Amino acid sequence: MNALTKRADDYSQWYLDVIDAAELAEHSDVRGMMVIKPYGYAIWERMQRVLDDKIKETGHENAYFPLLIPKSFLTKEASHVEGFAKECAVVTHYRLKQDPKTKEMLVDPDARLEEELIIRPTSEAIMYATFAKWIHSWRDLPLKINQWANVMRWEMRTRFFLRTSEFLWQEGHTAHATNEEAAEEVAKMLEMYRWFAEEVLATAVVSGKKSPSEAFAGALYTTTIEAMMQDGKALQAGTSHHLGQNFAKAFGVKFLDKNNVEQFAWQTSWGVSTRLIGMLIMSHSDDDGLVLPPNIAPVQVVVLPIWRSEEERMQVKHAVNDIREDLLALGVRVKVDERPDETFGAKTWRWVKKGAPLRIEVGPRDVKNEHVVVARRDSGEKVIVSLSEVETTVPQLLKDIQHALFAVSRQRLTDRSYRVDAYEQFKQMINDGGFFYMPWCGDAACEAQIKEETKATIRCMPLSEVQEEGACVKCGKPSLQRVVFAKAY
Repeated sequence: MNALTKRADDYSQWYLDVIDAAELAEHSDVRGMMVIKPYGYAIWERMQRVLDDKIKETGHENAYFPLLIPKSFLTKEASHVEGFAKECAVVTHYRLKQDPKTKEMLVDPDARLEEELIIRPTSEAIMYATFAKWIHSWRDLPLKINQWANVMRWEMRTRFFLRTSEFLWQEGHTAHATNEEAAEEVAKMLEMYRWFAEEVLATAVVSGKKSPSEAFAGALYTTTIEAMMQDGKALQAGTSHHLGQNFAKAFGVKFLDKNNVEQFAWQTSWGVSTRLIGMLIMSHSDDDGLVLPPNIAPVQVVVLPIWRSEEERMQVKHAVNDIREDLLALGVRVKVDERPDETFGAKTWRWVKKGAPLRIEVGPRDVKNEHVVVARRDSGEKVIVSLSEVETTVPQLLKDIQHALFAVSRQRLTDRSYRVDAYEQFKQMINDGGFFYMPWCGDAACEAQIKEETKATIRCMPLSEVQEEGACVKCGKPSLQRVVFAKAY
């Protein structure tokens, strides 16, 4: 039994240990890129399935656009290219040739592209050139497109799931006839992300608007959900952007309105990525390994048979099969781990590390007594449940675990959120983590100074905060609203 690094000793190493122990991902042979292993990808597939259904319920359709973007496309919107220029990977040639002497494969200098191509860091440029072909009249609006894809941002410092050079995500892009319709879309999709984070991933979040300096490159404004991790740092869990008409003007996305007058479309984009797996790890896991909320767990219940002889194995097998079939009929995601090459203790520890919400232990004595032992991953509590009550008890326990994990996350957010008016007090507290609701004058210079001095950034201007007159925590100028400062991933 290999123990993980304890969170209190080294939080960063603990995070890596959890990923390794749960078999979520490993380093690839390409710098800054990871291999998402089957169990890690199963979590992402669950996220996709739930979100994809929700996205389609709101009237969006899935499509797919090219991985490569002509460099001229990316440069059409000035602030957009400035925001992503340092992270772009560029394709310059389309062929290799072998050196006849060394046999080394070299780039063929005669195969240089006429125009260099950018591996998409995001898809606005390539998608909106197509939108311009699709949209002609007000009858073509709203256009609501979603894409599941990979993107590449050439990161210098990478970390599994949180920041890798290539990552997987969902990106929605819409076009509307009016500013008001676009703003409504931005708010609707942010609310969808809040619902997903809290109801499915059991993680409490703060919804708000980014400061102008933290907004998406090229957007009028950016909204966000911010989650607090166990170490008190913030993690941006999802964003929804109002793009105004900036991209529409750059790419010619226009239409004839009802009065036959040409107008530029109002656009939005919004997305979440595989960093949500990192959020799950740091929201719920403990010193023994991964802890998964039942609503997102690929395996909600793992059944562990126990036997010593062939006769006992057959006795237990019948009971296990009945339990499995009954739970599957209820829609429970269940797995029976009956591998003969591992001891019961090794199997138990394996599924503890993988975060399965419930384990059901079934041995010959349990079968004789017509009950099983059910163990919760979140609390470690074990209860004896009669075989006749498994169908009713297991679904209720899964609901209880889901609610319990969210309650812990919500309480953490409450306990470590502070209303602070003195800058010196903030500087003394920030290294211990937390969300700091502080008055801010709106000046980017003050924001930049706070970031330089404390490494904390404005995570958002919370939607829940009402206007409150005060003095900026940094410069003392008038402030109308408290904003959330925190250190972040």
